[in-house]
Amino acid sequence: MPYPYKKMTEQDFDYIRSVTDSARVWVGDEIANEYHKDEMPEYGIYPPELYVEVENKEEISKIMAYAYEKNIPVVCRGAGTGLAGGATCKYGGILLSIMRMNKIFPVDHKNQTITVEPGAILIDVQAAAAAEGLFYPPDPGEKTASIGGNIITNAGGMKAVRYGLTRDFVRCIEAVMPDGSIMEFSSNVVKNTTGYDVKDLIIGSEGTLCILTKATLKLLPSPTCSCTVVLPFNSVEECADMVPEVLALPFVPTAIEFLERELVEIVERNLRKMFPVKQGEAALIVMYDASSKDELNSAVEALAESSLKHGALDCFLADTPERAASVWAVRAAILEGMKAESVSQEECDVVVPRAKIAEYVKAAKKIASSHGIRVQPCGHCGDGNIHTEMLRSAEMSDEEWKNATHASLTELYALAKQLGGQLSGEHGIGNGRIEFLEKFVGERMIRLYKAIKLAFDDRLILNPGKVIEFQPKELQP
Repeated sequence: MPYPYKKMTEQDFDYIRSVTDSARVWVGDEIANEYHKDEMPEYGIYPPELYVEVENKEEISKIMAYAYEKNIPVVCRGAGTGLAGGATCKYGGILLSIMRMNKIFPVDHKNQTITVEPGAILIDVQAAAAAEGLFYPPDPGEKTASIGGNIITNAGGMKAVRYGLTRDFVRCIEAVMPDGSIMEFSSNVVKNTTGYDVKDLIIGSEGTLCILTKATLKLLPSPTCSCTVVLPFNSVEECADMVPEVLALPFVPTAIEFLERELVEIVERNLRKMFPVKQGEAALIVMYDASSKDELNSAVEALAESSLKHGALDCFLADTPERAASVWAVRAAILEGMKAESVSQEECDVVVPRAKIAEYVKAAKKIASSHGIRVQPCGHCGDGNIHTEMLRSAEMSDEEWKNATHASLTELYALAKQLGGQLSGEHGIGNGRIEFLEKFVGERMIRLYKAIKLAFDDRLILNPGKVIEFQPKELQP
């Protein structure tokens, strides 16, 4: 344990009940097992001592002020869809859910923004914007994630190649600090050079610096038309080599994804979601948004001509909502399909320069296979974020799986660094990748991370043991 945290007592439980509502507080064995983990139990199962569902920033402020005074760790949790073990109570304490704080305020048309509470679900935020003729572009695969979780992990998703990440759409944040104080970071303005940009530091901080209570998000005019195109190839290498060719065209794609045939078959076999293209060993999925049919047709024609010239077996146009839905439903079901297909899974979430995608994919398959692991690379080719999915067979023992995945990850992260990439493209560090971070970024960067953490949270009570880990000798009780 990095710090002598207080073990909670009945007195502590009673205080939390007194500032919230006893009907929204659970302790010990009353807490459901789902709150011991996130979407990746492989990264740790940790029971909280108390679970509370808060309803407003005032409740959060009182809980944090008390936890700060008593030295009780607190972890903020959204929908629990994270893939890095980031929202778990590694050192016990309080698990604080913000899912009741789910208000979506009316769209501000003059500023083209929408203000939301952190428990609002992504798909509901997108729908609220669409109802007003506007568009919230960040589109990670898990549509039932909370918007606060998206912000605190700087979620990316399939449309990042054109529109950017969640960070690019957050205008301002209201948050509770570890000592209970309530602060606002930036305001609803288009640009701001007033001091350090702390808002952008909070975005992607994985719940280790403060607790979001409200955010204002930038919206865009809705595209009037779009089209999804599927390009099958004879090999993963040909598929990956096509990515720079797509990006060299005079039309900016909204998304570029790739899937291997084996991964498609896993989804079809286990979930009965059928992919409309049967040719090839791998497929590139390209989406375009446009403001007119002529613009869209020009983009698709240029893509078809280039792809056929570079080895595509066909150019399938999913140009109706139904056809497009059948394509994207398979892409969205990958994680669920793999869970049905294997005993357990591990994922390497690296990001590499787009020019290095083909090189990474080829080498990654060899690395994992050399350790006896079935591997399926897929992901966001448009931004170089390659999800290297490793599947455990029933024959592998716990020890064999642990050793093989650790050896594979060590080599895969080294490969990403060698190619000029980064350790995580969108899922974050959390608890699952913490042991690999210092070797990747270096000791000086870790010292900088720790200084930032201490500037926000000098008692290390907020989501401790995630992203960075302090050693006992570094701290004075």
